[in-house]
Amino acid sequence: MTHGNFHLGENTQISNSAIGHGAQSISTTAPVPGPSSVPAPGAVEKQRCDVGVVTILSKEMHAVIEQLGLVTDKHPDGLFFATGEVVTESGTVTVAATQTHSPGQRSVMSALDHLRHHFDPRLWILVGIGGGLHPEYARIGNVIVSTRVVYYEARKIKVGGEIQRRGEERQAPARVIHSVNAFFTDHGEPAMIRGQAEGHRKRTFEVFPGLIGSGEAVIATPDGEIREFLSYYNDKILAVDMESGGLSQFWQENSVRGEGNPGWVVVRGISDNADQEKNDDSHDLAAHNAAHTVRKLLPYLC
Repeated sequence: MTHGNFHLGENTQISNSAIGHGAQSISTTAPVPGPSSVPAPGAVEKQRCDVGVVTILSKEMHAVIEQLGLVTDKHPDGLFFATGEVVTESGTVTVAATQTHSPGQRSVMSALDHLRHHFDPRLWILVGIGGGLHPEYARIGNVIVSTRVVYYEARKIKVGGEIQRRGEERQAPARVIHSVNAFFTDHGEPAMIRGQAEGHRKRTFEVFPGLIGSGEAVIATPDGEIREFLSYYNDKILAVDMESGGLSQFWQENSVRGEGNPGWVVVRGISDNADQEKNDDSHDLAAHNAAHTVRKLLPYLC
């Protein structure tokens, strides 16, 4: 007599038992679903995409949707994403774009995490407007493509109020830098591109490679301590924004993912010269030129 396993007590079940000469035991126990096979309540299925785009302002998001042909959709968890496929010379690129909750370094990191959770993109692109530091290059309407970010907020405040700034510089992965270099090799440096904003369609704008200075401070003066520091730190810093530092920090802290960590690039249209004349008049122009530049970059980046 051969015995299998059995349990006594309430709801007793007997399985894998056989009695008699030549008898065989046949298991009828159904597999118990493990944690990985049972979706959590409210779980959202992840969609893979090639590129995750982050914008800050509504005008920036509108320009990205228009230039890339995306469609906005609300996810079950309440987040909004604009998604679509962009046909390029090198193939079809899937894109998911989102707008941050608010301006600044911290909010952009949350937006990146939402994109990673829902779409797991292979590349992050921060797209929108920025303030130009060098009018001869970064004039209003021009676009800066950056693979290097200088975060300028780290500082030491000494006795008497003297501020000693400590810049932090981060660079995009080599594969992204090679892709951006190839774009400028083919299109020239600066690249000359026809404008896309309403009322400015005949205006050709210039696209430059360059560094971005990033911090929480809004710069609206032609001189000042921050501009002086950035000029001293690296005279190739062509523009400033409030979010690129958060993007580069998020990427660095997630570099433990190895090959699974997306590359990144920043594309900023110049909306003002970061001086006392700073206003919102050129936001639409700068946002559309930046989004259109992204469209031109996609065949090289993907």
